[in-house]
Amino acid sequence: MITVYLTEQGTVLRKTSKRLVVTKGKEVVKEIPAFKIERILIFGNIQITTQALSFLLDSGIETSFLSINGRFRGRLAPIESKNVFLRIAQYERYLDNQFTVEHAKGIVEAKIKNSRTLIRKHSSVHPDIGFRGTLETLDQLLAHLYIRTKVTTILGIEGQATAVYFRAFGRMCRKDLQFSERTRRPPKDEVNALLSFGYALITNEMLSILCAIGFDSYIGYLHGMNYGRPSLALDMVEEFRQPMIDRFTLNLINNRIFTAEDFEKKEEKGTYLKDDSRRRYFIEYEKMMNTPFKDSQSGKRVTYRSLFKIQAHKLANTIQTKQPYQPFLMR
Repeated sequence: MITVYLTEQGTVLRKTSKRLVVTKGKEVVKEIPAFKIERILIFGNIQITTQALSFLLDSGIETSFLSINGRFRGRLAPIESKNVFLRIAQYERYLDNQFTVEHAKGIVEAKIKNSRTLIRKHSSVHPDIGFRGTLETLDQLLAHLYIRTKVTTILGIEGQATAVYFRAFGRMCRKDLQFSERTRRPPKDEVNALLSFGYALITNEMLSILCAIGFDSYIGYLHGMNYGRPSLALDMVEEFRQPMIDRFTLNLINNRIFTAEDFEKKEEKGTYLKDDSRRRYFIEYEKMMNTPFKDSQSGKRVTYRSLFKIQAHKLANTIQTKQPYQPFLMR
């Protein structure tokens, strides 16, 4: 099963027999056997015929709509999961302050530990760069985290750790593309553009999985509730930022898979991948998502895409049984 990325502006997605066809004017741009498709991501100005929409819904093919630069707009999905009992349990856990605090604390603990691991991995290959002070600060923040009793103060620790980590991340960018600080909405440089785009993709994938299982994705434990924000998906993504997107981004820039020529600056609108470079990004992203590795917790061979589902089901078990959730830790 494949993920289809549609990025060419002005095209139309149609249904023909047992195929989905992408056309531009009278020209056929792409034909895809429908039975091979797991999900479709549509970027920017691309139209879909009514027949194609009906087919996607009937076939259970998740379809997400994003801006050309990766901002999530919405999703087309079949009828939501009937698992109302999971949603009731999710609401009950949200109102349980002890559960909320402990779960939020576990998410931030995993994020800080994964930050340390990525820094240590880089330091072992490049011992000329000293990260001792950074690692000591992260250790201190972990110690402070354990005694926090409110989600607001846990978020404060998370913010401090993120700032410390990203200062170290800039020193791990060893080629032409440099990074000084994390900027979003818009990303102000090439490295931030890669980080934001990657985070948007994994958040979209996690959102789809959570909705399919039966969660209310707008109620989180670390990120709480905010109108229009998929807080639970953001909660789940935290444990994957460093192991996946941050490490992936370092690979792309330090191995010069992407250079400054792959980006365009849009004045006040930020820096983004060019159209052709975005297509190359998807190829590299799919390799990263589908490359098997040994999960240190289960000892099984997994991919990041399958691990998303595993962790989402772990969360469902945690919410329904109140057993502690085990985030993914990078080894």
